[in-house]
Amino acid sequence: MSLQGITEADFFMDRANPVLAEVSRGNWIENRHRGAFVVIDAGGRIIASAGDIERPVFPRSAVKSMQALAMVTSGAIDKFQLKDEELALACASHQGEEFHVAGVTSFLGHLGLAPSDLECGAHAPSYAPAREKLRASGAQPTALHNNCSGKHSGMLAVAEALGVPTAHYVDRDHPVQRAVRAGMELVVGEPLSVDRCGTDGCSIPTWAAPLRAFATGFARMATGEGLPADIAAAARRIFDAATAHPHLVGGTGTLDTDVMCAFGGRLFQKGGAEGVQCGAVRNRGWGYALKVDDGNMQASQAMVATLLLAIADPDDAQRQVLERFAMQTTKNVRGLEVGAMRATSTMSPAV
Repeated sequence: MSLQGITEADFFMDRANPVLAEVSRGNWIENRHRGAFVVIDAGGRIIASAGDIERPVFPRSAVKSMQALAMVTSGAIDKFQLKDEELALACASHQGEEFHVAGVTSFLGHLGLAPSDLECGAHAPSYAPAREKLRASGAQPTALHNNCSGKHSGMLAVAEALGVPTAHYVDRDHPVQRAVRAGMELVVGEPLSVDRCGTDGCSIPTWAAPLRAFATGFARMATGEGLPADIAAAARRIFDAATAHPHLVGGTGTLDTDVMCAFGGRLFQKGGAEGVQCGAVRNRGWGYALKVDDGNMQASQAMVATLLLAIADPDDAQRQVLERFAMQTTKNVRGLEVGAMRATSTMSPAV
């Protein structure tokens, strides 16, 4: 069969991913969300998967811990003796709560820099009480409130350690972004091609690669297998910092924070925009990655929580946290429960 005239959309339709989450209303399915997931070990052995795990996807904020490895290769962690709280913020998609803003302000001060050096842009806090408090004060949001301001502070640390200008550190060809790209390529074991590169919401480059590669990268970071000793040690410290300070990584009521709080240091979890979830079950040496085709974040949360119920061997307290995200009820304006989002049985593999 000739491929002439076949569009990318047609090609993907012929290889449609399975339905991994559904939204019911009453006794009927209203919406279905397709996607793919993979659980893998550091040696590349697939533990469980569904859908096309070789299709390149943008990981978005799910790989901030990988991007943070540039703080090691540049020497920034040692030069500035960065604290664990600062490493956790470098992995964060925070909600702009007061302790987040204070933490990023302190991080920048530690580097001798100011909020004006951040090139992530400003937006209002995503945490409603913090947003309302800021509005009531009459103050305007700043780059400190940007959910990526901790990551950008880490990138500024890289620039300072490399001795290069901080201006335009978000540009793809800036030495900072070259260091970030090289660190990611090292752990995922795949070249990150300019043919599959976009710009993330916070203005840095985002690189597409197979879902399998990102899961493998998280397994390698969790175990150190296949990594140089210094990178393995740094990955362990980054995961330790994030799991020790999960409130800095997300914030009040977020999946990333609540799940890592429940599991202690045993599980690293991080979501990214457009329905991406990644992480590592550290005690098993497994990495995982999933992507919802239509980018629905609520569906991705139901999916990853259901997956972790199957692969992370939760105790009763941990199970209770995961179940809260695995089945999310829909309420109407009167507060009546009218439907629910839940993952399909495919997200509960036997492992």
